[in-house]
Amino acid sequence: MGACFSDMEGGKQGVGGLGEAANAQNDAVDFFYRSQGFHQMFTQVELSLSASSLVDRDIASKSDPMVVVFAKKRDGKCEELGRTEVIMNCLNPVWIEKISVAFQFEIVQPLEFHVYDIDTKYHGVPTKTLKLGDQDFLGMASCTLSEIVTKPSRRLTLRLQNKSGNGGLRNLGAITVHAEETVASRSVVEMVLRCSRLDNKDVFSKSDPFLRISRMVESGGYIPICKTEVINDNLNPKWRPVYLGGHKFGSKENPLLIECFDFNSSGDHVLIGKMQKSVADLEKLYKERTGANFVISSKSDRKEKVLKGQLFVDQYCEKERLSFIDYISNGFELNFMVAVDFTASNGNPQLSDSLHYIDPHGRLNSYQKAIMEVGEVIQFYDSDKRFPAWGFGGKIPGGTISHCFNLNGSPGGSEVAGVEGIMNAYGSALRSVTLSGPTLFGPVINMTAQIAGQSLTSHNHTMYYVLLIITDGVVTDLQETINALVKASDLPLSILIVGVGNADFTSMEVLDADNGRRLESSTGRLATRDIVQFVSMREVQSGQVSVVQALLEELPEQFLSFMRSRDVKPQPRASNFPQASTSTMQ
Repeated sequence: MGACFSDMEGGKQGVGGLGEAANAQNDAVDFFYRSQGFHQMFTQVELSLSASSLVDRDIASKSDPMVVVFAKKRDGKCEELGRTEVIMNCLNPVWIEKISVAFQFEIVQPLEFHVYDIDTKYHGVPTKTLKLGDQDFLGMASCTLSEIVTKPSRRLTLRLQNKSGNGGLRNLGAITVHAEETVASRSVVEMVLRCSRLDNKDVFSKSDPFLRISRMVESGGYIPICKTEVINDNLNPKWRPVYLGGHKFGSKENPLLIECFDFNSSGDHVLIGKMQKSVADLEKLYKERTGANFVISSKSDRKEKVLKGQLFVDQYCEKERLSFIDYISNGFELNFMVAVDFTASNGNPQLSDSLHYIDPHGRLNSYQKAIMEVGEVIQFYDSDKRFPAWGFGGKIPGGTISHCFNLNGSPGGSEVAGVEGIMNAYGSALRSVTLSGPTLFGPVINMTAQIAGQSLTSHNHTMYYVLLIITDGVVTDLQETINALVKASDLPLSILIVGVGNADFTSMEVLDADNGRRLESSTGRLATRDIVQFVSMREVQSGQVSVVQALLEELPEQFLSFMRSRDVKPQPRASNFPQASTSTMQ
């Protein structure tokens, strides 16, 4: 990985599926993905569909229903995801054909379900070739994928409506959607790998070997998915267990590139040997108790030379892991919190060049965009949708400069109702709070840490907190902020920081441990885990990824790393569906 591992301590650590955090965030690999333009990892789910009390459009028999599932894009256009089979003469169908969709936590994924009665003359025709305009429309329903996966049993029933958005006087029936993760998304392969008789690449000592495993992509290149730790001065190394998630390698037959390097502190690691093996091949090596020889390309004739060094698989087993969806569908919640920068560097809110300017025509400023976009995603994972909201760096009524004041102006509590409540409190605060300074994060982080700490006993580990800090400048109390973050790293808390405006945020990136180095407090204590994600809105907007995607892509793994560190597991709860309203049955 070149200079990615140039730091001696950080570089010798394994990344990507090692140790107890079998699927912990792999910053080095994820950076490679983003820099190469590849999409973030996702969880593949399958949607199972059934319906009840459908309208009968046929005269001599019952309707022959089929469902078409669409993903609604941000521009309003619909992209077809798939179609079920046609079920003959049935008003209460249970379709067998599943619809596959990638669940991405960091974006809102609206879905539409259109039910059609397929005309008799098209029976036997492949469903993919059917022209929907030639079929009778029975009804449609819509929801987001988040609404489905957060329900008990991951099941949601929706009333069917006509295309105008209502059912009229007639009952059009209902459709039920059930989401289930695919086996590949849930499976984990655990292996203990060792090598023997490796070539020595060092002059005065033995090689310091590590393995890097990459998977092939359609373009023919390779993307790294795992790296073992470095074992010093050893030509017969045995590494700690490696955990490969099925979502990373896909099919067990997919080719993987396994490379063995001699570690160099300069980052210029020397290739000892390589081989191409699938997970199925590695399983076979384990069962047959045999090794596989490394090869290396000859510089002279470009042929591959077979080396005496071999790779062995000492242990191999396949497991199922608990996923983010397992937790959120069994009562675990994300509690959204916001802190807004009220320092004077934002500019006079009355002037149009201010970062806090409220446009009378409804155009959102950067603070409003961040609140809306992040809140829009996280609100689905909070049942009561009451969000604490604070300001910092402002002079509140009475003349006191506060670095953690309630955004709603109430002395009794910081919570507001929904994302709209945050937006209203923010607008109101701009009229009553004078911008001041300096930029201090410590008080707000300590406040959220106190709330998160109290929840460990009152909510039985089922609540996880997400603090969004929006700021226009570099933090003044950097060491105090680091101390607060290190202390909070043991708590059910993640902190998202958005930098707005044109300030140089380079020094802020130290708070986001994406370089693989954990934060260290002034007393020498290391952070238990990375809980911060920093994004400069200016830099993100110039790329292809939205601010909310860049902010939230690490959140599910931060959530899982905390739950695994505390050995917290979801307890399945019984489904309970009250009678439906006119739109949904939940």
